[in-house]
Amino acid sequence: MPETPLDIPRTWIEFTDPADPEQRYRCDLTWLTSRWTCIYGAGCAGVYAERPDDGCCTLGAHFTDADDVERVRRIARRMPAERWQHRSTGLSSGKARAGEEPLEGWLEREDGELKTRVVDGACVFLNRPGFPGGHGCSLHQWAVEHGEAPHTVKPDVCWQLPIRRSYRTVEMPDGSSQLEISIGEFDRRGWGPGGHDLDWYCSGNPQAHVGREPVYRSNEGELRELMGDAAYDELVIRCEAQLAAVKAARASGARKLLPLLVHPATLEAQGEGAVTRKRR
Repeated sequence: MPETPLDIPRTWIEFTDPADPEQRYRCDLTWLTSRWTCIYGAGCAGVYAERPDDGCCTLGAHFTDADDVERVRRIARRMPAERWQHRSTGLSSGKARAGEEPLEGWLEREDGELKTRVVDGACVFLNRPGFPGGHGCSLHQWAVEHGEAPHTVKPDVCWQLPIRRSYRTVEMPDGSSQLEISIGEFDRRGWGPGGHDLDWYCSGNPQAHVGREPVYRSNEGELRELMGDAAYDELVIRCEAQLAAVKAARASGARKLLPLLVHPATLEAQGEGAVTRKRR
């Protein structure tokens, strides 16, 4: 199925963070109430056509800070070889560049930034098809097996995708300012200029909008980590109001409202993709 356009109509809401009155959340309800879900291993075509089994793990994962690195290090040192295909490489001693500390085998630098090492064309933590321990992210599998939430063991960029959190300072007319935290869709543009060259991408693809629950429910753990419990609870109230509005719009036959209320990829997946199609 073709992806939906990047610049679709969206419903955004804002509210003050209950935990910090000096910052506000700006949230994309169209995305957060969509039925997107990760379909890795169940239809995901991978970001590059020549590597369909990699999902979005082909490029490796860039780390955000030292805590992000340490989170992964904690698991890397504990995972046995039968669960991590490239463990011997990952735990090997890396080479040191001039003036730099040597890196562990699962780490490498790209443009001076730390990221997971790429081995044989994909992330060192990606178990390839046919591996007895299971195909897919070894960190994710380890978390599930040990009863831990995957977002507590994976690199930030991996567990957040395709949710995007961004910040900006908003200046008010009275001279005051607020920190605005946006929670929205990590679409192709989130990858930088190269995102437009990806052969396949999930967030706007109807093939991936087949979840049993809307994003704000299926990704509750990730959103609570990104927003805090109090802000997430406020988000839930607004998401449920959005879904109630969608239900009312459908009941009244107001189809022209749906492109704004419902993510078009979700509409397509539900058989309502032609938003200009007349209601019978």
